[in-house]
Amino acid sequence: MAGQDSDIGGDPDSGPDSRSISTAQDEDDRLLARIGYKQELRREFTRWSTVSYAISILGVLGSVPATFNSPLSSGGPATAVWCWLVGSIMSMCIASSVAELVSAYPTAGGMYFVTKYVVPPEKVPIWAWIVGWCNFLGQTAGVASVAYSVSQMLLAGVSMNSKYEDGHYRYSPTALQTVLLTILILVVIGSICSLTTRALHLVVRWFAPINILASISICVALLVLTPEKQSARWVFTHVTDGSGWGSRGFSFLLGFLSVAWTMTDYDGTTHMSEETHNAAIRGPVAIQTAVAVSGVLGWLLTLSLCFCLNDLDAILDSPTGMPAAQIFLNAGGRVGGTAMWSFAILVQFFTGCAAMLADTRMAYAFARDGAFPYSEFFSKVNATTHTPLNAVWLVVIFSVVLTCIAIGSTQTITAIFSITAPALDLSYASVILAHNIYRKRVRFVEGPFSLGRWRKPINAIAVCWVFFISVVLCFPTTRPITAANMNYAVCVATFIALFALSWWWAGARK
Repeated sequence: MAGQDSDIGGDPDSGPDSRSISTAQDEDDRLLARIGYKQELRREFTRWSTVSYAISILGVLGSVPATFNSPLSSGGPATAVWCWLVGSIMSMCIASSVAELVSAYPTAGGMYFVTKYVVPPEKVPIWAWIVGWCNFLGQTAGVASVAYSVSQMLLAGVSMNSKYEDGHYRYSPTALQTVLLTILILVVIGSICSLTTRALHLVVRWFAPINILASISICVALLVLTPEKQSARWVFTHVTDGSGWGSRGFSFLLGFLSVAWTMTDYDGTTHMSEETHNAAIRGPVAIQTAVAVSGVLGWLLTLSLCFCLNDLDAILDSPTGMPAAQIFLNAGGRVGGTAMWSFAILVQFFTGCAAMLADTRMAYAFARDGAFPYSEFFSKVNATTHTPLNAVWLVVIFSVVLTCIAIGSTQTITAIFSITAPALDLSYASVILAHNIYRKRVRFVEGPFSLGRWRKPINAIAVCWVFFISVVLCFPTTRPITAANMNYAVCVATFIALFALSWWWAGARK
């Protein structure tokens, strides 16, 4: 299915011949020049750091605990288990479809740039504009939501280490405290993303090993330390109607929110293409590898958490505010639970770093093509670090502004965060669909990574799944529907669409 990584130039980590590195660098630069851009960033990411980056942008050890409440409260343990498995398979179809397209045109613009080569010339500007804005806004909302979840997890850790009395922990974080900590986290992540590409490569290559080893260790620890575990029959078959929609089937579908929020941003690795050796093959292979590894790890972690649900109602009503944190606490006590929870927080922080890194490169590429006000400023590459620092801090400021909304309305910020997965996935699906619709009208030169005869069925599954699950995820997760539990994702999506189209007709199309 996938092309083979010829590893031209070898991996800098293994001490390759300098002439080979130069040859690979020249080939990468020539490919970028043929696409229409000058090489401005430094290519320092190797095969391993690219794979590690791809795995870290999904970050299951942090994301699964952070979103575990959604499938559990909607449909019970079986919903969490089967939604993750089915969602992972569907994610592989989307990721593989994305990987094939970006292999042909590996630029920092990712799927937004690929649009140029999958629709007729007269349709390119409007398609690229809409896909680009969906991708950028979806990624920025994703960065803010990951940082916000890190803040929530940190404060949940503080809460579970405070004094417990009368069924409550003495410390309970306020909305303002959560937002202020989120802003601090965004600034720290922004500072890390401001490092040179070489420094980022040296840091990022440790993300995946920590994620994988910690995930496996925590799964084992939970199963060993939890005194009373549920039966396999209960874990795999117990579905509830926790949503109040009057249908276990629909409650089950609402459980896909966790895997949809975690397993997205597939083209995040592609946004690092201009800093990766042999990006046309290493990027796509890393995307597939990350989804496969994360899918397996996420399912094992979900299974472990579900087996440790010795009291479902009590865990859902945990005073920590996060069911996964309570499961860790039940298994390891205050010390052991906090230790395990700390690794989950660390991995989620890694995810925030990877997500912001992808978003900053997308912002740089979008500005390079003149899509922002003051595009020349935001596309500028710093002469010292050889990275787009202005784009980095644009993303930081934008994310901070989004996060501040939570001070006045947690419902609004939840709606903004919930649009992350649909916005990104719809931007991918639209390009995949266009590629199939206009295939005979638009010349598309395939890259070294190809799905071959599996392209049409995999593309069809990916597109159908994205449109289906995007509709499901726009429904309120509980009934009766009130202002507090209403899913405002549709409102946010409508605003994004009107914003992009209005700007386009107001002058961007000129």
